[in-house]
Amino acid sequence: MAVVFVDTSVLIAGLIDFGRQSAPAHELLHAVAERKITAATAWHCCLEFYSVVTRVPVEYRLAPADACRLVEEEILARMAVHDLPADERAALLHTAATEGIIGGRFYDAHIAEVARSARATIIVTDNRRHFLAALRHGIRVETPVEFLSGLKKS
Repeated sequence: MAVVFVDTSVLIAGLIDFGRQSAPAHELLHAVAERKITAATAWHCCLEFYSVVTRVPVEYRLAPADACRLVEEEILARMAVHDLPADERAALLHTAATEGIIGGRFYDAHIAEVARSARATIIVTDNRRHFLAALRHGIRVETPVEFLSGLKKS
């Protein structure tokens, strides 16, 4: 079974109910919980999840203790969590500088490099265009809807 590398956008939509648009991410994370899918993510995604869910509009916002609990129980307990090895960090900076990667896209480039380092074959994200760099490494980039559709065909 291939490992599905899950981006922050899927973690947030899968663990916070934003209505209908959260349904595919909920379904994907439910399949992870049921061990129908083997998933991984980046430590950066865990940090970003905590950061975002503790500052979203108040109707969706989580208290820090609740955000921490979700990271521990829903992410750390159910997914392999990877980071970029120390000896690959300088290369990421040089690549970003050479390719003109700036602002928040640098974080996405970092996550893509973590996925590559973890030997992921697919990244599932709600922000496909943010992960085009992963394509050069042969990593597929799909939305939760696309991934689930392919899963149902298998």
